[in-house]
Amino acid sequence: MAPNKINVFIVDDSLLYRNILSVFLHQDDSINVVGAEGDPFLALEAIKKIKPDVVILDIEMPKMNGIEFLKKLIPEFPVPVVVVTAMPIEAFEALEAGAVEFVKKPSAKGDNMKTFSEELRGVIKIASKAEVKKVRSLIINKPKVHNDELFSLIKDNHVIAIGASTGGTDAIKEVLEGLPKNAPPAVIVIHMPPKFTQMYAERLNRICKIDVKEAQDGDRLRPGLALVGAGGLHLRLVKDHRGYYVKCEAGEKVSGHCPSVDVLFSSVAEAAKEKAVGVILTGMGRDGADGLFRMKKAGAHTIGQDKESCVVYGMPMVAFNIGAVVKQSPLENISTEICAFLKEK
Repeated sequence: MAPNKINVFIVDDSLLYRNILSVFLHQDDSINVVGAEGDPFLALEAIKKIKPDVVILDIEMPKMNGIEFLKKLIPEFPVPVVVVTAMPIEAFEALEAGAVEFVKKPSAKGDNMKTFSEELRGVIKIASKAEVKKVRSLIINKPKVHNDELFSLIKDNHVIAIGASTGGTDAIKEVLEGLPKNAPPAVIVIHMPPKFTQMYAERLNRICKIDVKEAQDGDRLRPGLALVGAGGLHLRLVKDHRGYYVKCEAGEKVSGHCPSVDVLFSSVAEAAKEKAVGVILTGMGRDGADGLFRMKKAGAHTIGQDKESCVVYGMPMVAFNIGAVVKQSPLENISTEICAFLKEK
């Protein structure tokens, strides 16, 4: 174990892939691979003994798949786990089972592998700062809050804007589940690759009272609809004489991401001004902080997730520190905070 490095354990049934990952990870001086195992049962015992900072986990394994592995590991040893998979459904099941983040497995060697290894090293550094046990117990055990009757007197033209990164799949779900079916429309950016955002929106649509879909260029907003920005495309809010609609466009990364929360929030500040509520949730870095500050200056009500309920208190922390947040709130209270604010309007 290296005390000044991020100690990583790899779980993958392919010896070749374990070796490739080890080589890639050792290229970063801040990362130390402390073990690798192909047998999930042996891996469970080794992880509990070695106590790594981060676990890299493949989903498709014999004897026990990665989802079952997580369900056994996390309750007993709540270590940050990064899942490597090419399948969106597996990624979301893994996050629900306790993983903190996922990385899309490359389809071929060459440049794809180089990009993948760089992304994986970055995600490992983020995951090493994640809070696992605390947030999982909060989400699983908290009572549900219902806000079904809060919007009967709300004026038109309000919009909710939400941004998140690591830990955001659970956090966004938590917020949207608390909104009634006639809530103002919502626009959402989460750092996620193409195709994964579509399946994420579909999963949210099955469990929320409101309708949720992946945004398409030109989609019009309406009450009871949330649009999730597509991976690889910036999401912007626009207003014309008919109301709000969205633009979905490819572009350079902003604040390190495409889609970028800063891009979304800045467009909301311009289009909706005081008719908006901005919410910045768990995630590493500062994407969204500057955009949220613009929203606040334009008259919007802004909410930041508090440190205790974040998986990674990065984006909300920066937003709070620069004065972009009107109110900090635990995750379980954010939907009620949104509803209570809008009810007063």
